[in-house]
Amino acid sequence: MLPSSWCRRRIAAGRRRLPALAAIAALLGGLAGCSWLPWSGSSGAAAAACPAPVILAPLKQTALFAPGAEREPPGVAFYGILDDATAECDVSGGSLRLSLEIVVIGERGPAARGANTADLQYFIAITGPGQRILRKRSFADRIVIPAGSKRAGITDHIEEVIPLAGTPVSQLGIALGFQQSPEVVEFYRHYRGR
Repeated sequence: MLPSSWCRRRIAAGRRRLPALAAIAALLGGLAGCSWLPWSGSSGAAAAACPAPVILAPLKQTALFAPGAEREPPGVAFYGILDDATAECDVSGGSLRLSLEIVVIGERGPAARGANTADLQYFIAITGPGQRILRKRSFADRIVIPAGSKRAGITDHIEEVIPLAGTPVSQLGIALGFQQSPEVVEFYRHYRGR
């Protein structure tokens, strides 16, 4: 979302420099991010109210260990990384229709030893006032890393319909993270980063 002062400057600049029809076309394209315009975004005011997804920092990465390996960096077969998440929303009939794009990456670790498949599991939680979890779902991805490559990724497209039950969209949050086993939590306590 662009600050309103920037939007006002773009309107003034467009009025001074361009002929009338060209100014209208340029302003409509150049001001798509100005939230106070009734047609901004993909679905009007509802899109502007869409909560931004947050990848929880401690749960952004995970580690998969080789069978029988020590829970130390040399024993990691694969790392999982939640790389990016974007959301689009539409409010209709007392519900929020949420469309998410989530980039999930699998990276080969030192103990992969010819294995090419990383099975990763992450969650998406919708939170309400006071960070209360309204809905939480888990998703599983199998990422195949081609031979000779260190990493590969996929983009998950997920759609959810959340009944609002009177809760304003501005009070909702979207949180993502990997499901962590106690051994992975302990691993990251001792070994930060990949």
